[in-house]
Amino acid sequence: MAWFSDTWTWIDGEWQAGNPGIMGPRTHAAWLASSVFDGARIFNGSMPDIDRHAARANASAVKLGLKPMMSVDRMIELTREGAKKFAPDAELYVKPMYWAEADGPSTIIGDPESTRFCLCLFVAPLPAPGGSSLTVASFRRPTLETMPTDVKTGALYPNNARALREARAKGFDNALVLDMLGNVAETSTTNIFMAKDGVVHTPAPNGTFLNGITRQRVIRLLRESGATVLESTLRTGDFETADEIFMSGNYSKVMPVLKFQDRSLQPGPFYRKARESYWEFARTQPV
Repeated sequence: MAWFSDTWTWIDGEWQAGNPGIMGPRTHAAWLASSVFDGARIFNGSMPDIDRHAARANASAVKLGLKPMMSVDRMIELTREGAKKFAPDAELYVKPMYWAEADGPSTIIGDPESTRFCLCLFVAPLPAPGGSSLTVASFRRPTLETMPTDVKTGALYPNNARALREARAKGFDNALVLDMLGNVAETSTTNIFMAKDGVVHTPAPNGTFLNGITRQRVIRLLRESGATVLESTLRTGDFETADEIFMSGNYSKVMPVLKFQDRSLQPGPFYRKARESYWEFARTQPV
């Protein structure tokens, strides 16, 4: 298919173009979801926090009962190697993956000794910072007791997709997703920030959503710029009265929210500082 064309994947010691067939119907991950991944970015000759993304892929594997066999340094080396297969100005998504190939002693548990690894790079232009509209999802984020919310696993994303489909059907781009207590957790695709009276607020990690690497970087950069950033419990009412709202995530990095429910917003100074600071930081992280 055409959307696989600008893709290179390293697996079993070699690079393959396009979308190689790497799982079959008996592959444990294909039917019982024993897979993890991470997502880094290459753009403008930089690959910010690649070491942290690689380390999180290994940590996710361990938490899901897999056996990571690729060092952080080797993943970074392969990423640099793969990037050379694309045009120098290509904006890329970098996706290391681990999954269980075979069943373990119990069919539901994947055999950690069968863990496989691949590294997939593909062209994915960064979205223009035009801004998004948000509603509130009727679906909730699970807790750590019910799902592996501390792992970046594909098994969690169907729930996010439900929230996103619902938002699109209502005419919005995205949705705030609440935790089981009704507190704001994230959007269906990103972490979330808001500002009120000169202070930036973001939901405190409480085990219901991934504490994103880009999120952590944005918090650090804003604080280094002199901004006050508070991680706390937030409700939808806090966003209804916010001076500005913006999002962070690996895919689009830092983006403004221009509408929340029926209220229009403008890109604010904290959003602009976060985006400018992130791009300045990225320039210090060359490929």
